[in-house]
Amino acid sequence: MQQIHSYRVAGFRFCVAGPITPLPNLTPFLSEEGEILFHLEVVSEMQQVPSTPVFKTDDGPGFPEISIEAIEDGYRFLVSPQPGGPLASELRTNRSFSKGSLLLLGEEPSFALNNALMLLFAFSSATHGVLEMHSSVVMNDGKGYLFLGKSGTGKSTHSSLWLKHIPGTELLNDDNPILRLMPDGTARVYGSPWSGKTPCYKNKDVPAGAVVRIRQAPFNRIERLPALQAYASLMASASSFRPFKELAEGWHRTLEGLVGVLPCYVLDCLPDQAAAELSYKTVHG
Repeated sequence: MQQIHSYRVAGFRFCVAGPITPLPNLTPFLSEEGEILFHLEVVSEMQQVPSTPVFKTDDGPGFPEISIEAIEDGYRFLVSPQPGGPLASELRTNRSFSKGSLLLLGEEPSFALNNALMLLFAFSSATHGVLEMHSSVVMNDGKGYLFLGKSGTGKSTHSSLWLKHIPGTELLNDDNPILRLMPDGTARVYGSPWSGKTPCYKNKDVPAGAVVRIRQAPFNRIERLPALQAYASLMASASSFRPFKELAEGWHRTLEGLVGVLPCYVLDCLPDQAAAELSYKTVHG
């Protein structure tokens, strides 16, 4: 039975149509408000079309593998949950990423649908001051603090240390929050339906207070990054695909604007209470 569901994430609305029921992670974001950013339809079949390879991700084990191909009127995305693994889905979009069709191929429909939505959201919002971040975010005293870092470096651990040792702390998202450069030039961080292995799907948002890149070390030390290093730190954790020139330019403008208003730090640290207190004192002060 065909159903249409409408969601609003970080102030942007999108619709999903098809024989599907709302996924639990999407339910908090159900909304009929706002203009539609993109529309995704889940289909039962697709005709073969000529295509030309554009880009293929190479993030290694534990990350999805995405092959992007150009087709006559847009793009085709072939997605596998693991590098070299069986396909989970095929997503086709128009060139503006405002419309997409999704064919479910594997045994993980929830993964396939969420992955397609994340791709469409990142691409269709790229020129609107929006970044999907690979980050863990906590809220404290009305502001959001983003912890960045490579997988396994302790982003979630540092968030948990704040939750345990810094009074008034609340987890906003543990993997894919949305960071926005607002029209007035301020920075704001939003919860999203995508939070990795931690089921934290909060439809909340707060002004962004600071960004902290976590690095494992046998000591605790924090320093603020100068603009160029701050830009590189943010870019390394933002979901973006450089082959799309117009989108890359949009992400570049957003990063430039964020660096001007959002303090960025690097924290060399142990996974202990002292590290949490040091980062809190620095960014909150």
